[in-house]
Amino acid sequence: MTADTPRGTSASRATDRPGDTSPFALGLLLRRAHWRAGAVMVEALRPLGIEIRHFAVLMVLVDRGPTVQRDLAAATGSDKAGIMRVVDDLERKGLAVRRAVPGDRRVRAVEITPAGLEVFDAAHVAAEPLAERLVADLGPGEPELLTKLLTRFAHASDGEA
Repeated sequence: MTADTPRGTSASRATDRPGDTSPFALGLLLRRAHWRAGAVMVEALRPLGIEIRHFAVLMVLVDRGPTVQRDLAAATGSDKAGIMRVVDDLERKGLAVRRAVPGDRRVRAVEITPAGLEVFDAAHVAAEPLAERLVADLGPGEPELLTKLLTRFAHASDGEA
């Protein structure tokens, strides 16, 4: 027994280096991949004047249509105050509007504007070459395989993929 290995353990320790076989290895790799992909998104969105948090809300609005703020918060992993700031930003930029919900004067649904839809579409165009660069080191068919595996992994409890 060495001073840095607790008695009765033989598992490797997390290093966050290639070849890490610790129980944390997958999570650490996913975190690193998230950072790389996030950097690509930031680079694509910056010229459009929005951030990832704005894009996340626009994505929900495009997918679901008008959505109340509490549901936006849940869908984006934000809290109530955070989602209010994002929606305020989107309104100031003319990318979304709040509208009254019939039957409930206290609730407002957030709706994407035509300008918001233009920015959303422009983000995809801007991200295309950056996304290709992100997977440039992968071989033929590997980007699709990676996407398929990550989809199965990320949505395992959803019964999807």
